[in-house]
Amino acid sequence: MESATVTVGHGHADHHHGPPEANQSSRIDRQTLGILLFIVSEVMLFGAFFASYFFLRVVVDPASWPPEPFELPKAVAGMNTAILISSSFTVHYALESIRRGNRTGLKLGLVATWLLGATFLFIQINEYVHLGFSARDFSFGSIFYCLTGLHGAHVFVGLMLLSFATIRAFRGHFGPAEKDHLGVEVPGIYWHFVDVMWIIVYVTVYIL
Repeated sequence: MESATVTVGHGHADHHHGPPEANQSSRIDRQTLGILLFIVSEVMLFGAFFASYFFLRVVVDPASWPPEPFELPKAVAGMNTAILISSSFTVHYALESIRRGNRTGLKLGLVATWLLGATFLFIQINEYVHLGFSARDFSFGSIFYCLTGLHGAHVFVGLMLLSFATIRAFRGHFGPAEKDHLGVEVPGIYWHFVDVMWIIVYVTVYIL
């Protein structure tokens, strides 16, 4: 009997080769992993444009930047930066609200984030209208519009993601369980990335 038991035990063990499967809690969610990989690719894209920017800044006219007669509205851009930074707090508030089961806070946070993002984009477009130069005006104009325009396109994409999340929130699709609010968490991660990239763009283009 004893040997039979051992034999059965060994036979059962033969079906489990290699390390045991990881617990579900230790795996990153596919949606979260997807948005993180996408952000990595976008960081490399922005990096290429920043490399071009610094190359032009060093080679074209290192003594004067922006070169004469260009001027940048630093105060307006600074106000716009404050608006976008504020939106990071509101989207975080939305996520924390649904984690606590607070659907009203979720809706308020998402709507506030969308409005702040739309305000940022409106001010950015209005700035383009009144700048006095275009992307065709020398290398400075080209790289300025490329960097800020690239970021503006990302803000627009973020607003689309927030729109879908807001519509779903008002339809009651989200809940406090981890799997039930990924539709808020994933756009939130992307929105934080957009905010951080703008801070870098603002400091690099408008301040330095």
